[in-house]
Amino acid sequence: MIISRTPLRVSFVGGGTDIKEYYQNNIGSVLSTSIDKYLYVAVKRQYDFVEFKFRINWSEPEFCNSIDEIKHPIVKETLKFLNIDYPIEITTFADVPAGTGLGSSSTFTVGLLHALYALKGQMVTKWQLASEAAHIEIDILKRNIGKQDHFAASYGNLNVFTFYPNEKVEVEPVFYKPDIKLEIENRLLMFYTKTTRDASKILEKQIENTKSKVSVLTKMKELIPGLEATFNNRKNTHNFGEILHQGWMLKKSITDNISNDSINIYYQKALDAGAIGGKLLGAGGGGFLLFYAETFNHEKISEALSDLAEMKFRFDEGGSRITYYDQRVI
Repeated sequence: MIISRTPLRVSFVGGGTDIKEYYQNNIGSVLSTSIDKYLYVAVKRQYDFVEFKFRINWSEPEFCNSIDEIKHPIVKETLKFLNIDYPIEITTFADVPAGTGLGSSSTFTVGLLHALYALKGQMVTKWQLASEAAHIEIDILKRNIGKQDHFAASYGNLNVFTFYPNEKVEVEPVFYKPDIKLEIENRLLMFYTKTTRDASKILEKQIENTKSKVSVLTKMKELIPGLEATFNNRKNTHNFGEILHQGWMLKKSITDNISNDSINIYYQKALDAGAIGGKLLGAGGGGFLLFYAETFNHEKISEALSDLAEMKFRFDEGGSRITYYDQRVI
């Protein structure tokens, strides 16, 4: 049995510029971090005489004898991509529900690839994991998503990812002073809106509007240097929340389905309670709200959003990793 553990991510600024419709003509850029909320994938090769060749355990358990019978699109295409056609069982479970704006589908693809490569006895680079996971979701499955989540899940930690028209992706770690990074981390709060959504459907409308919103997306991308600087200069940490707010105001203007009345009300309640700024994570329409506030205002913000579920989190530094490795068929 092989078990991979792959982190979910929080995208701070630049989301949307990692979509092909933008970076084909403009250089895209995103600043994000992985967090200590994980998606686990367990894979196990089975004996040839088992009743079902493929056992896929997810929200809808599957028992199949042909890859083409598998309903889970990522599992099906990843097995095809790696030419795996022997009896195998795949199980996945996560710390956070899918469709909540933390990049879960891309995280799953990275984690599945990582586990299956390990099952084949192959070590692969973070770059290969991220690139192939993006290829499976975007090029093979034709999903309306960007590349940032695959790279964030694979690499882990704080990074600026830059996306070029020739499909090159540049990964630059964010340099930080540990005490300032911890200070910023301690000032962040996250609340679950109790609403899930299909990011691909939300992004479909955004992609339609990309040409007319290039200037907006470019302004979002241009917030990155200011946010990156806060990790090295304590005088600028207050700017972190302000930059998040600027990015959220820009993002909301791209399409009407990114936010809604309920999200707007919760956001304003948090500001009234002392939040300096924040954003809705992911494509929009639901999921998690992230806020930056001085710690002495955290209790007031939590009370103001008491009907939402608060989730404590820390930054992750490791990216996708194999946490259990045993090649025996038992």
